[in-house]
Amino acid sequence: MSVTAQSVWDNCLSFIKDNIQPQAYKTWFEPIKPVKLTNKALSIQVPSKFFYEWLEEHYVKLLKVALVKELGNTARLVYIIKMENTYGNKKPFTEKIPSANRSGVRAQEIDVPIKNKSPELKNPFIIPGIRNVKIESQLNPNYNFDNFLEGDSNRLARSAGMAVANKPGGTSFNPLLIFGGVGLGKTHIAHAIGVDIKDKYPEKMVLYISAEKFTQQYIESVKKNTRNDFIHFYQLIDVLIIDDVQFFSGKSGTQDVFFHIFNHLHQNGKQVILTSDKAPVDMQDIEQRLLSRFKWGLSAELQTPDFETRVSIVKNKLYRDGVEMPNDIVEYVAKHIKSNVRELEGAIISLIAQSSFNKKEVTIELAKQVVEKFVKNTKREVSIDYIQKVVSDYFQMDVSTLQSKTRKRHIVQARQLAMFFAKKFTKASLASIGSQIGKRDHATVLHACKTVDNLSSTDKQFRKYVEDLTKKLSL
Repeated sequence: MSVTAQSVWDNCLSFIKDNIQPQAYKTWFEPIKPVKLTNKALSIQVPSKFFYEWLEEHYVKLLKVALVKELGNTARLVYIIKMENTYGNKKPFTEKIPSANRSGVRAQEIDVPIKNKSPELKNPFIIPGIRNVKIESQLNPNYNFDNFLEGDSNRLARSAGMAVANKPGGTSFNPLLIFGGVGLGKTHIAHAIGVDIKDKYPEKMVLYISAEKFTQQYIESVKKNTRNDFIHFYQLIDVLIIDDVQFFSGKSGTQDVFFHIFNHLHQNGKQVILTSDKAPVDMQDIEQRLLSRFKWGLSAELQTPDFETRVSIVKNKLYRDGVEMPNDIVEYVAKHIKSNVRELEGAIISLIAQSSFNKKEVTIELAKQVVEKFVKNTKREVSIDYIQKVVSDYFQMDVSTLQSKTRKRHIVQARQLAMFFAKKFTKASLASIGSQIGKRDHATVLHACKTVDNLSSTDKQFRKYVEDLTKKLSL
């Protein structure tokens, strides 16, 4: 029987398969294709440079034993790295691709003598805390299920989170999307799931990352032409937790790359956990194909905690801090701070600080003073819908009129003011603001903001509009 690249590689794989974990074999050896055998040199094709570096870092000894066993002591391994030109003919880099190669795929050969020491593995992009792909999960151990108190407002999300932590990738809650307003515990529960998984399954690769950081990394990978390495890195994760996924709104490149990463993880039984400030149905400027995937698993809402839950939260906070406080004061604070958990805990911290710094006893009077100041100084979150309603009411028109295509001057000015205040009072992108206010594009929003600035400085009546609306929205 003639010796071919395929037969040599098949024999190597048989040996390798017996000596590593099934998951590692599937991830790192199944994608490799034998290309040619020249004398004692076996050429194999790998998906990326990152893939090659990982093999050299972690499996060079295994490869050496397997290859020497087949081809003798003079065996050599040649890696053929397949690299895609993801931009086609519009590649924004100076490197030239031969015009004859229409597929946009080029190959780089790395001839590695089998005796060579493996090179140091470098990350394809920077994640603080990750070195040589020994992943630091970026989890905060202070956020756990023990201090995430259950109530009617969060029971579904907490129970689903615990189910996922017990069997990541093995429940129907994949992806698990947790949504709700500011300060209700989305980030807390996301960390808690990750912390619990790491405790139960220490071998699993768990990564928590904000959607904003993920986007920054993606942009950096495009600049450095390492997009494929970026994708491949995220495809290695067993449990991927992305916080504030609504940040992807209007960012088509990030959405596209996340779509491919999500598909790979989901198909391979990996767990995806997402948090958002709104339900999928209310997300603006997120591609439909991505939204449909968000709905594959479970969307669990965190609601504003009821009075009993707020009392429990306050008592738990005091217990953890080793502070005693009379029940009537606990109930007073819980009764008057209703909006979210973050504000509730903040008020308790302020009360303890006032008491200890000023050496005052914690009384109902002191609680009243702290709560009054705290509530007064806490800005209410303003939504784009709320801004449109306030502006429409001010100019005595319907929201539908404000959003319409009409070019009547007073309606155009009202629409421009709504866009201006949306940019000022929310964190939404220009594209998202435009989409929600009459399906305009980001350039229209930018023009509206400049127009409002110009008219405010030249038109006395228009300046009064701005001042009046600012007061209404700041109440």
